[in-house]
Amino acid sequence: MTKLRLAIVGAGPAGIYAADLLVKGERDFDVSIDLFEHLPAPYGLVRYGVSPDHPRIKGIINALREVLDGGDIRYFGNIHYGTDITLSDLKKHYHAVIFATGAIRDANLDIPGIELPGSYGAADFVSWFDGHPDVPRTWPLEAEKIAVIGNGNVALDISRMLIKHADDLLPTEIPDNVYRGLKDNPVTDVHVFGRRGPTSVKFTPLELRELGEVRDVDMVLYEEDFEIHDPSAEAAIAGNKQVMVIDRVMRQWRERESGSASRRLHLHFYSKPVEIVSRDGVVSAIRYERMLPDGDGGVTGTGEIRELPIQAIYRAVGYFGSPVDGIPFDSERGVIPNNGGQVIDETGQVIPGVYATGWIKRGPVGLIGHTKSDAMETLSHLTQDRELWWTPEDPAEESVDALLDSRGIKYTTVEGWRLLDEHEIQRGQQSDRPRIKVVPRDEMIRISREED
Repeated sequence: MTKLRLAIVGAGPAGIYAADLLVKGERDFDVSIDLFEHLPAPYGLVRYGVSPDHPRIKGIINALREVLDGGDIRYFGNIHYGTDITLSDLKKHYHAVIFATGAIRDANLDIPGIELPGSYGAADFVSWFDGHPDVPRTWPLEAEKIAVIGNGNVALDISRMLIKHADDLLPTEIPDNVYRGLKDNPVTDVHVFGRRGPTSVKFTPLELRELGEVRDVDMVLYEEDFEIHDPSAEAAIAGNKQVMVIDRVMRQWRERESGSASRRLHLHFYSKPVEIVSRDGVVSAIRYERMLPDGDGGVTGTGEIRELPIQAIYRAVGYFGSPVDGIPFDSERGVIPNNGGQVIDETGQVIPGVYATGWIKRGPVGLIGHTKSDAMETLSHLTQDRELWWTPEDPAEESVDALLDSRGIKYTTVEGWRLLDEHEIQRGQQSDRPRIKVVPRDEMIRISREED
């Protein structure tokens, strides 16, 4: 029987789901899968892109752990694709590769002043508070008044982390250095800006409700944003349950008594940021244009420019993929160009043996669960493309271990991840917390490899 040796680059949900679906699916060939991950620990954005006060979402890790613990898939962590292992290496040892490298950079926002000191990307902030090993250990939390641009769940996540009292995060797996940084946060007001109306937000109702439950924080909404007549908004409330719930939550907030909290979170709708103002070379204010419904479900500018003093700004306008060595890249969309997961060249021709799944395939849209259906599409092409598979010179599993060992690469394994996982949980138990993450990369590797 034919045996497929498959490499998957990226051990987040997209890569792990693709491996699991292939192992468990119906097929007329054997399969051997190796996962390669540039971080020492697996799970990608579930470990490093979800707020620590979201344990329900982090529960997805339990399902991913079951896949890796099943013993059908090998895991190689701390492997940098393009240097530690290359495309030519993969062609020598595998029949095909699936890239599941995700999207971890911030999308650009092209307005004057966005590059000023005091202007930050949401993805960088998330990486910091989630203990990503490749970002600085400190974060410049010095502003009392902060603007957040964006009306999606990431905007809510970073707003909540900015406005929340650090002690309220102690029951979570927040890293020690992040707790210390947030403990000294002088913030009093966070202003969230969206250019559309309240019924056009991309928040989920659950995320929105959680925002209103943060202790010692007043929710501030502005009546002018709810007095605008917009038939399309009214239709959305009447015809979409999710929008109806979001509208109900905001109505409840507007009826609350406020003024007693030490911190405030403001939601500004129909507000399009147009410029970040500088004073003495740093962020000092945000200028935004007042918008109105255009009658067709969108918005149009009024020409009215407003200005709000701030000392820091965060853009949460989406994530963006990064180029992958030796593989075509669409720099406009931040994805690997593909046809249903089959990677294609600049002429639209399918490149043999190369596939993509997850956000690097379709862009940063959809929730984590959507990666399963996405992986199924890619795998359907992979399994039907036998004539396009590579012909590896040395497909033996042990040849990959030998290659990495010969290059002196300190890779981690599933067994090593278990050691690190147990270590972090034990650290947490000492402080009555679910876990305390190990942040430095070299320490993660040392624990995973049982090095002194």
